Amino acid sequence: MDILKRLFEQHFHSPAELVVPLQGQLGGSGRAIVRLTGGGQTAVGILYPVREENVAFLEFSRHFRRHGLPVPEIYAEALNEGAYLEEDLGDTTLYEFLGAHRNGEAIEPAAIEAYRKVVAALPRFQVEAGRDLNYKVCYPRASFDRQSIAWDLNYFKYYFLRLAGIPFNEQALENDFARLTRFLLAAPHEYFLYRDFQSRNVMLRDGEPYFLDYQGGRRGALQYDIASLLYDAKADLSPAIRQELLDHYLDCLGQYLPLDRAAFMEHYYAYVYVRIMQALGAYGFRGFYERKTHFLQSVPYALKNLRWLAGNATLPVALPTLMEAFKGMMASEKLTGLADPAARLKVRVFSFSFHRQMPADESGNGGGFVFDGRSLPNPGREERFKQLTGKDEAVIDYLRAEESVQQFAETAFALVDASVAAYQRRGFKDLMVSFGCTGGQHRSVYLAELLARHLGGKGGVEVVLRHLGLEQRELERAERDARSAETQAV
Repeated sequence: MDILKRLFEQHFHSPAELVVPLQGQLGGSGRAIVRLTGGGQTAVGILYPVREENVAFLEFSRHFRRHGLPVPEIYAEALNEGAYLEEDLGDTTLYEFLGAHRNGEAIEPAAIEAYRKVVAALPRFQVEAGRDLNYKVCYPRASFDRQSIAWDLNYFKYYFLRLAGIPFNEQALENDFARLTRFLLAAPHEYFLYRDFQSRNVMLRDGEPYFLDYQGGRRGALQYDIASLLYDAKADLSPAIRQELLDHYLDCLGQYLPLDRAAFMEHYYAYVYVRIMQALGAYGFRGFYERKTHFLQSVPYALKNLRWLAGNATLPVALPTLMEAFKGMMASEKLTGLADPAARLKVRVFSFSFHRQMPADESGNGGGFVFDGRSLPNPGREERFKQLTGKDEAVIDYLRAEESVQQFAETAFALVDASVAAYQRRGFKDLMVSFGCTGGQHRSVYLAELLARHLGGKGGVEVVLRHLGLEQRELERAERDARSAETQAV
C-alpha cells in the first residue's frame, strides 16, 4: 500500500492518515481496492498487476471525461507498480440502492428512476464516446469478435456445465455455439461495448449515476450492455420493469443514431443468452472451482431468467443442444438447491440510546457487535436538529461531512463485512449489529441506516433494521396524545 500512500500525498500534498479496504468492491476482479483519507480529502486506490487492463481503464476514463461522462477522475498513476488513484464516488452502488428500495418483488419509484438515469447514459458511452475511442488499448481483444465469444461460451461449458454435472453432447453443443456465434456477429457491432455493465459497477452519488469497471470494454454490438444490466442475475428485475427500461433505452438510443427497433430486437435475446452464459461461467469458476460459494448464490436468479426466456423469447436460430442443457440446469437439484432460503444469513441491525436498555439478543448467540457512537460529533446539540433524526437529509448531510464519522463507519463496516463473510462460509444463520448514541436519535440511526444499505447489496444476506430509540419516541408520543385526548374528553 506504500505506493498508494505516496500517490495520495503527491496529489493532495497531505499524508494519508487512514487506509480502509473496500471489500465490497473486490467482487471477482482480483483487484485490491482501498479508500485513503487524509487532510479532509479522500480517494480510492487500486492495486492490480495486469498492466494492459490498467492502461485500458486509465485511457478510457480520460476519454469518457472529455466527453462529459460521469466516470471517476484519475488523480495519479504508477503503471510500473500496478497502482493508480481515482476519485472517491462514495459507497452506494446501484445494486445496494435497489436492495434498500425494494420489498420482495415490489421496487420503489426511486430505484426505477435511478435505473432510468443509468440506461439513458448508456448510449452516450456506446455511440457518442465510442466514435473516437482508441480501441488499440482494449484488452484482451479490440472487439467482441469470434474469439471473444468462443472464450465466453467455453467458460460457460467447462466451468459451469461440467462442474455442475449437467450432461451434454460436446460436438452437438459446439455446433450450436457456432450457429449462435454467426448469428451474434450478424448484428452491427461498431459501437463501444462496456462489457460489464451491471448494477454493482454503477455508483450513486447525490442521486446521480457514476460508472466504473469498463476496462474490459471493446468494440461490439449495442444489445450486449443493456442485456447485461437488465438480466443482471441478483438484481432480479421483473419482466415488466425490464421492458419499461428497455423501451426507455431505445428511446434514448434513437437520439444518437437512426434506430430500427425490429432489427435491434431480432438479435437482442441472443445477446441476453450469451451474457447469462458468460455470467454463469464466472459463477462456476469462482464458486465451484475456487470454492467461493457466495458466487453460487446468483445461480438461482440466472435460472429464473432462463425460465422466463424459455417461455417468452424465441430465437431465430436453432440451438437444440444448448436449450436441452438449459433444461437440465433448471431440473438440477444441485442447482435449484442453491436457492434454499434457509442458507441466508439474517443480520439484525439496531440503533439505540445508551440511556435506555440495549437491544435484546433473540437468537441466543450473545448479542454480536455493539458500536458506541457517542465519541462522534452530536447533531443533537444544535437546535436546528433537535426535532430531526438520523434519517433526515439535514442530519445525514451534517454527519456525512464529518471525517471522523466516515472513518468510524468504514472501520465498523470492515469488521462487520469480515464477520458476514466468515458466518456465510461456516453456515451461521444470525448476526446482530447495534449502534448506540446518547439519545438513539441521530448518530446511531444514521449509522444503522448506512450499514443496512451497505449490507442490502450483499448476496445471501437478509437485513432486519430497527431503531429502538425512535420506536420509543413514537410510543411516548402516542401515549401523550392518548392522555391529551382523554383530558379533552373530560
